[in-house]
Amino acid sequence: MAKFPLNSEFISTLLPKIAYFGKKSRAFLKELFGVMSDQIKAVSCFLLKLIEQIIKQIDNLVDYLCKHPLFDLLEIKFKKVANKTGALKTNFKQRNASIKHSPIYKKAALYAQLTRVNKPIGILLLLWPTLIALWIAAEGFPDPLVLFVFVFGVILMRSAGCAINDYADRDIDGKVKRTTQRPLVTGKITAKEALIVFATLSLLAFILVLFMNTLTIGMSVIGVLLAVSYPFMKRYHYLPQVHLGAAFGWSAPMAYAAQANEVTAITWLIFLATILWATAYDTMYAMVDYDDDIKIGVKSTAILFGNQDKLIIAAIQTLLIFNLLLIGHRAELSGFYYLGVTAAAVFAIYQQYLIKDRNRERCFQAFLNNNWFGMVLFLGVLLDYQFASTT
Repeated sequence: MAKFPLNSEFISTLLPKIAYFGKKSRAFLKELFGVMSDQIKAVSCFLLKLIEQIIKQIDNLVDYLCKHPLFDLLEIKFKKVANKTGALKTNFKQRNASIKHSPIYKKAALYAQLTRVNKPIGILLLLWPTLIALWIAAEGFPDPLVLFVFVFGVILMRSAGCAINDYADRDIDGKVKRTTQRPLVTGKITAKEALIVFATLSLLAFILVLFMNTLTIGMSVIGVLLAVSYPFMKRYHYLPQVHLGAAFGWSAPMAYAAQANEVTAITWLIFLATILWATAYDTMYAMVDYDDDIKIGVKSTAILFGNQDKLIIAAIQTLLIFNLLLIGHRAELSGFYYLGVTAAAVFAIYQQYLIKDRNRERCFQAFLNNNWFGMVLFLGVLLDYQFASTT
């Protein structure tokens, strides 16, 4: 390969050429940018004039439309419609006000307060174990009729239970801070009306059960006896929360029997789990009324457990989690179910945190938190069967 002679003579001849090339390039670029600048200015002026013309045409169109008689007619029609709408709104408000002040509406609102339909936490706490029992019995989605009967049956029987509870406590609710405004206490509903509401709702629930098999119909009698007797138990022993657990839990074996036409060991494990769960969360609920219950002589597990209440609730929750694991093993459930049990255990720990100071509001919050406990358990069962059936 030849080498370039990088001597002084070569460099002296090369430098003028480089300088000349740079000068010409600078001139060329200056001319090019000048032409481009002129073109950009011309295009910009054109676009501005075009936009100006478009805006002018739009302005003319708007003026034309505003002056067109069709729009005057539409304006008149719109005002008529607006006037009619205003009149309808006024009429609706007047009718709504008259309905709210009617004796029938007021009585219906009192019955809603009596049956706690405005506070669905009790319905949900009763519904979750019922749904779990149905899904396990069916090993997936249950029979639609059975599902319908038990969902509405839960709503009816929980409402009936509230009515009979208020009837039983009508002489002591006035002495408890939380219950002083219940309709039986204020005299807005009579004891006879409460009994009629209880009987009506129980009858409707029983009519629904008649669509089920013979085993379920027979078991419903025990369910009614548990629901009727529970409110009176706080006068006789310190375990009314356990009695509530049996009353709430009885829907689970009934649902299992309705779906499978039999009761098995799993059925009674679900029933036991519901008793343990209800005892734990209703003891938290009883901690809210602890001081009032002591004064009026009402018995509860919160009073029975005394200073050991948090520890005993924790022990009950531990037994409950163990029972749930046993249910999963016997029912051959897998990943999603155990994930639900794990989430439920986390909620149980959180509830222990809430009740650590025995503060009324926090204890009530812990009670309400049990809705999430039941929900994650049911979702675990639901997802487990759903994905098991698709694999």
